[in-house]
Amino acid sequence: MDNSTRYDRLLERYRNGDLNRRTFLGLIGAAGAAYGLQTPFARQARAQSVSQVRFDGWGGVVSEAFRQHAFDPYTAATGINVVDGTFSGGDEYLAQVRSSQEGEYNIAHLSGVFDYARYVNFGLTVELNTANIPNMELVMDALTAAYRRVTPEYLSAVPYNYGTTGLAYNRKYISDEEMKEKGASILIDEAYKGKIGGWSDWRTRIWYGALQTGQDPNAIADMEAVWDAIRSHRDLALKYWGSGAELMSLLAEEEIYVTEGWSGRIAAMQAEGHDIGYYDPPNGFGWQECLFVIKGSPVEACEELLNFMLAPETSIAVAEGQMYPPALDGTKVDLGATIPTLPAYDPTGTLDALTFADPAYWNGNEAEWSETFSRVQRGF
Repeated sequence: MDNSTRYDRLLERYRNGDLNRRTFLGLIGAAGAAYGLQTPFARQARAQSVSQVRFDGWGGVVSEAFRQHAFDPYTAATGINVVDGTFSGGDEYLAQVRSSQEGEYNIAHLSGVFDYARYVNFGLTVELNTANIPNMELVMDALTAAYRRVTPEYLSAVPYNYGTTGLAYNRKYISDEEMKEKGASILIDEAYKGKIGGWSDWRTRIWYGALQTGQDPNAIADMEAVWDAIRSHRDLALKYWGSGAELMSLLAEEEIYVTEGWSGRIAAMQAEGHDIGYYDPPNGFGWQECLFVIKGSPVEACEELLNFMLAPETSIAVAEGQMYPPALDGTKVDLGATIPTLPAYDPTGTLDALTFADPAYWNGNEAEWSETFSRVQRGF
């Protein structure tokens, strides 16, 4: 029996229900160690002398989920190592990529279609052969369509998960009723001065400034009012946080009582027993993340990793680990019992209930708005 057949039979047994996920991943590892198990695309990658692929993401529980449920099993199955790095913000990471040698960075876990559009505009794309990523057929059409509007002729990424940046609050100090009544304005409420947090990301600050001034974040008419709201938040906040780990620590240690936060990180805190509420206000910040393959990467090896990560057995395990719904369409795939309970999950596969940033609008204003926010952040 050749190695790819061993892999295929293990996969078939898992999908037929003969193996649970833990046993399936363990057998892949055992088979890989014993037989040098490789999948067909991995053999192509080997022909290109590919020994590793670099993956950069958001760190914390997200990286832990990827490592346990995707990277290690992929390496066992293919013999190709996955070297993972982390970043705390998209702007800093893009600057690193642009200043690097071509091929130094391979796959990035990017947030938002506007990030996808930025990488396209800087000429950092590849053209993926989606025939090598058959699990793309299981992805929600609404997610894929958003990227195809930017690059109609090709894709340089696959959708992977989605979520919201909503309002997180300590129920010991703020009730569900108060949160629903005040919504985004609670972040500029004098009553919580010194107990307010916020992400040091210009898009998020402007988005919430728009909500606090009663404006459509995708069609802001009065930017001065938004900047005033951002200054009010800055003066009332204890600090800006810069990572998901810091967000969780500030809430867990009760250094802050309220902040905007990422839905998956808050779900993780709730699972750990913290009494943290989560509320998506009207026009709250919805987002989708993709796995973007960067120019100069070993494309075939990357396609193999993407297909492996999109497989239901892998994608569901990662989603349950990081607490963000996967890009898989729940009308096409049985996503189990946990994922339908996650914040932002859409059982329809349409995502009509979420509001996403218009990439052309936000990218068109990036230079001016990011520079202005940098000054406001410093106290001007």
